[in-house]
Amino acid sequence: MRSKKAFKNIITSLLFQFCTIICGFIVPKLIIDNFGSKVNGLITSITQFLAYITLLESGIGPVIKAKLYKPIAQKNKSEIQNILYASEKFFKVLSRIFLIYISLLCIIYPMIVASDFDTFFTVSLILIISISTFAEYYFGMTYKLFLQADQKGYVISIIQIITTVFNTIFVIILIKLGVEIQFVKLMTATIYVARPLFLKYYFNRKYDIKYFDVDKNYKLDKKWDGLAQHIASVIHTNTDVVVITIFLNVLEVSVYSVYMLVVNGVKRIAEALTGGIEATFGDMISKNEKETLRNRFDQYEFLYLNILTILFSCTLILITPFVSVYTSKIADVNYVLPLFGFLIVLAEFVHSIRMPYNLLTLSAGHFKETRTGAWVEAVLNIVLSVILVFHYGLVGVAIGTLVAMIIRTIEFVIHASKYILERSIFISMKKFMVLILETSVLLLLNYWLSPYIIINSYLSWFLFAILVFFMSCLFVFPVSLLIFKDQRSLIKKILMRKKK
Repeated sequence: MRSKKAFKNIITSLLFQFCTIICGFIVPKLIIDNFGSKVNGLITSITQFLAYITLLESGIGPVIKAKLYKPIAQKNKSEIQNILYASEKFFKVLSRIFLIYISLLCIIYPMIVASDFDTFFTVSLILIISISTFAEYYFGMTYKLFLQADQKGYVISIIQIITTVFNTIFVIILIKLGVEIQFVKLMTATIYVARPLFLKYYFNRKYDIKYFDVDKNYKLDKKWDGLAQHIASVIHTNTDVVVITIFLNVLEVSVYSVYMLVVNGVKRIAEALTGGIEATFGDMISKNEKETLRNRFDQYEFLYLNILTILFSCTLILITPFVSVYTSKIADVNYVLPLFGFLIVLAEFVHSIRMPYNLLTLSAGHFKETRTGAWVEAVLNIVLSVILVFHYGLVGVAIGTLVAMIIRTIEFVIHASKYILERSIFISMKKFMVLILETSVLLLLNYWLSPYIIINSYLSWFLFAILVFFMSCLFVFPVSLLIFKDQRSLIKKILMRKKK
């Protein structure tokens, strides 16, 4: 049952991520072409500033899921109701804090971009964009967390796919009709408000959970440790844009956002491969199935890291040629920055490597044990990015992010190996060394081939991408299977299932 649920979650999550990637390339391109790079940079910047309020949600979300695994496995309805009631109370408080934060942002943020946009234009966009952020994170967050803990993430993914497609269709129509950007974003906000409403409807239909007989004094312990645990994630996602907005300008934010379109697309595929896995591991941990956990994680780790190597090796090679084609007709700022592209992809590569170990930590509820590392990463990312942005611009910001990512990833691997899996760290380290070797060889092959490759259109880039992808697949998996002989049986089982 666990395997079937995990499979459904991964497949629907992958479909959602592919949908997001495709739509994610269409909408910003239309905005840049019709409203300019400055407006695109402004929208990206506002979105990231609004995302900082999710620090509070991020702190409590994993704590709630970690607390739900055991009562869900034991079908303890009373405990589930207590947790969800406490969750609802917490998110109602957050909604009020969010409104205060929006008010402050409307006062302060227009001063930062005053040289490029008037106050009314900026404030109107902040208010409109905040509608979807507010609804997405708070109106339906309790139901979203419960469904994830109950290994029904596929329901969330299906709702997200539908709303994302509808949003893209309406954005295309509205921009082609020549309406103002505020109205375009208002339509986006209206569609995304539907997401939490659909989640609540599904929850009420499928689960008989009421709040009539609950412990109204129930406390969600570890929530502040969870906050520290997730500050790093939010800092990682949003600090770069904030630093660029304050110390550079919105044009540079637009450049950054275009590269992150590609990087986030690849990262979403990696995240989709972890869809439902956290709940599966949480179920094993709650039932104390240590040997099963070690065996399943070892198999998952092998497959995940090999797929990740292929994805990010291809991205390291293909990102600059793609951005060159994607922005070929845009003249208001230079988008082709090969070194920045390489470094920001490398940073996200390192971040994606740690996902399985991060999920294990969350599943086990080890928030307090890893909170120091979260603070170190957050502070290091901010300090290095601010220092280096003055001398190296976007490249400096990417370096700061990369260094912080490496340190935090090492901590997650050590903690998960020692305290959760109870195995030697060298099992993972061996896989990382092979990953580095394979990526380096593929980059060298590209260096030798690049003088003979000319990319000046989407078609030529696509053909080159196919070549790079198949070259990566034909190299990575055979080398890994040659080195990790014990994993051959896993591949045989997967192939046998495909034949059946």
